Amino acid sequence: MLDNLALLVQFPAVTVDVVVNGLLIGAIFALAAYGMALVWGVLNIVNVVQGELVVLGGYVTFLLVQAGMPPLIGVPVSAIVMFGVGWVLYRAIVFRVVDKDIFISILATFGLAILIQQLANLSFGADVRSVDAGLGSLHFLDGMVTVAWVKMIAFVLALAAGASLWLFLRHARLGQAIRATAQNPRAARILGIDTGRVYAATYALNAALCGAAGSLAVMAWTIHPYMGLPYTVRSFMVVVVAGVGNVGAVVAAGLGLGALENLAGFVLGTEFQIAFVFALMVAILVWRHWRAARRREHLK
Repeated sequence: MLDNLALLVQFPAVTVDVVVNGLLIGAIFALAAYGMALVWGVLNIVNVVQGELVVLGGYVTFLLVQAGMPPLIGVPVSAIVMFGVGWVLYRAIVFRVVDKDIFISILATFGLAILIQQLANLSFGADVRSVDAGLGSLHFLDGMVTVAWVKMIAFVLALAAGASLWLFLRHARLGQAIRATAQNPRAARILGIDTGRVYAATYALNAALCGAAGSLAVMAWTIHPYMGLPYTVRSFMVVVVAGVGNVGAVVAAGLGLGALENLAGFVLGTEFQIAFVFALMVAILVWRHWRAARRREHLK
């Protein structure tokens, strides 16, 4: 560990490479976190199956490439396919836990996550899968910094998705209905908004965002049936830090998490990278609890 730290200090270009690649990977985390923020804010559900939806999106792109389609076509196709999957999951299961205690939603979506894991394992096997986007890489600082073009595309798409989501919620009729339902579902129903349709559309939109994130993840990284939980934890951390209604903060938190995780993987070793993510989640939850306790004391 100390040797790796010394390497970062002695060779700033290595530090730049680790941080830049981490920031770009963080864009994929932000893309998945958009959806979790939507579901949490509108349906009041902590969607533990979030990471599995990302993995399914990656498998859609993997199958398309196996069928001879260009890899980048997988991004919109995965989003469309996962929109349908999200709609079906909501109508079949998730609608039953809306307006229930939040821990019931955690248990229900956790069970759904296990089911999807096992189905993915039966369908695709436990092998690690990846897709070569065939776009090459950019090199800077005499080749010391290497950035894959697919990561640059993921970064741009994450920013574009965030801007599009903000505009959709502000100006589209369905987006306005989603905002109204998030603020007061009962009042929205009185005003004639079909909240059941709004909930289904919100969950399906979340799944579409996860599908796009999974498509980029399988090209920039790897997927396998059991890697959904780390994506769920990352999305959860991003939303806890950024809040459920701030798209810009979600982007910033996702990029920051990607940079920190990549630095931790370099310093501690890749075998401890996921452990760092879980440790960071515990630290954030303890910090939020401490802040809430201090605020309550201040109000007394």
